[in-house]
Amino acid sequence: MEQVAQNYDIIIIGGGILGTSISYFLSFLNKSKKIAVIEQASDVADHTSGRNTGKVHAPYLYNPEKKKLFAKAAFHGYEMWEKYSQLKDLPFKKDGVIEVALDEKGIKVLEKYLKWAKQNGLKDEDIKLLSKEEMKKIEPEIECVAALYVYKDASADYAIFTKSIMQDSKESGTEFLLDSKVTEIKNKDDSWKITLNGKREITTKFLINAAGGEAINIAHDIGVAKNFTDVHFRGEYWIVPKQYHNLTKTSIYSVPEFPDYPFLDPHWIIRVDGSCEIGPNAVPVFSPYGYNKTENIKEFIPKMLEMLGSGARKAVFDRQFQELALSEIQSSMSKSTMINRVKRFLPNIDSDKITQKGTAGIRSSVIDENGKFVPDVILIDEKKSFHILNYNSPGATGALPFAAHIVNHLNKTGLFENENNDAQCGPWKFSEIIEKLEK
Repeated sequence: MEQVAQNYDIIIIGGGILGTSISYFLSFLNKSKKIAVIEQASDVADHTSGRNTGKVHAPYLYNPEKKKLFAKAAFHGYEMWEKYSQLKDLPFKKDGVIEVALDEKGIKVLEKYLKWAKQNGLKDEDIKLLSKEEMKKIEPEIECVAALYVYKDASADYAIFTKSIMQDSKESGTEFLLDSKVTEIKNKDDSWKITLNGKREITTKFLINAAGGEAINIAHDIGVAKNFTDVHFRGEYWIVPKQYHNLTKTSIYSVPEFPDYPFLDPHWIIRVDGSCEIGPNAVPVFSPYGYNKTENIKEFIPKMLEMLGSGARKAVFDRQFQELALSEIQSSMSKSTMINRVKRFLPNIDSDKITQKGTAGIRSSVIDENGKFVPDVILIDEKKSFHILNYNSPGATGALPFAAHIVNHLNKTGLFENENNDAQCGPWKFSEIIEKLEK
């Protein structure tokens, strides 16, 4: 017997923190529309959204001209997550973060970050540039030449946040199709026919691609963004034993040595529950799910062929990229290599006492046709679809206001019209969120 396809008005592919947040606002603004989120994992936030440092970032790292929207989303995202956590009694800890400079060049970077922070809305009491001596009085274990103390920074658990947002969205009418992998997408009769797990068919009038590490693949499947490709990096962590939990009062980051590449100097992370970790590094892998050797071997040949046939070929053969990639691979193979990076500013850590690995996460970065890493999010409008590519840090921090921005953008461009742009969306009025973003 032939299975009858289910019809939806809007389908969102991707149950990460962004896709779930988009469904949240859509569900409040469009009570009569049939909306669903497709997620191939057994729960939302199963990948990058639930496998990160858990930081609610103040917008000091983001160029106010080149990343204006991301900076605004982070600024307002902090306030929104704080309010939401209070409403739902979810963990949110205002603990700050310290960015350290280890040389004179790094001080110039901190001065730039301070300027950006003020342009992005932070006040004098939110962020301060401290000398080595001033830092020693606050955090005696830290070795540095200067530091930026960001007081308006917090810790949270984004997996818990995303699951709570999902419940709210479901109560407003959204369906979540979990354990559902998109295996085919076709445009048929002015609608999208989507096959799930190779057998179940559903249709939708409008498609939102918020698939994270799969977003480029989904876009390519329907003929969009062919000039871009993606590369994946596994971020690994080491869990720090309890004897070091009071080593510092806050998380410590160091100025990145190569800001044009998605390679991070590992941080000293204090999580919302008080536990500490070192990480992440950025090990090149061949799949957005390349947590293990089996998955990477399976995807190695198709991914390499894709990269060599695109602009990523230039990045692969760039000598500096190769050196950095090899350094990250070494940090994965050698615990001491990774921990020694943190010992540059926390010298009293004994790597022999750190024996347990944490949960790895994967970040996917987009490369353009010229072989350059794209620094910002890519938003692509199509007649019956919308694509969010390269949505990276501070993606979780800004997910709520960024999702509201996307829903408002789709309404303004006429791709679909919301039924009530003045709706109350949980603790926020939608129109007031947009008004803040557009200031």
